[in-house]
Amino acid sequence: MKRSGILNAELSATLATLGHTDLLLVVDAGFPVPRDAHRIDLALAENLPDLRTVLALIADELVVEGVVRADDVPSHNPRLDSWLHERFTGAEFTTRPHAEVLGDLAREAKAVVRTGAFEPWGNIGLYCGVDAPRWFGGEGVVVPEQYASKV
Repeated sequence: MKRSGILNAELSATLATLGHTDLLLVVDAGFPVPRDAHRIDLALAENLPDLRTVLALIADELVVEGVVRADDVPSHNPRLDSWLHERFTGAEFTTRPHAEVLGDLAREAKAVVRTGAFEPWGNIGLYCGVDAPRWFGGEGVVVPEQYASKV
């Protein structure tokens, strides 16, 4: 039996397939997941599981280089935006129009994880990165400029 971390077999297996620049969407209960998307449905009931719990568990297992959310999040759900900045320190934050998050971004994602969240604008994209100190820490390795501050 797995000792810790994410116990959901499908989610755990999907996280293991993600590589640098892959996009994972973690979404609320009402998100219109595209038919052809790799959908991992964790929703059980209202706020079970909630968005922040799922994001925090995923963050413990992934290197997140970028966070994308709807451009409404900073102004319309500032508590969520603040929490994201605290949880994903060092990540680059971007916004996209809400319609793009529901459409183009959803089709771009390698997987869409649906939570039970009833949280306005609770649809967050995570771009995978690399563990720069481990990846570029070898003797004689030249560290690319964009990772120099992380090594």
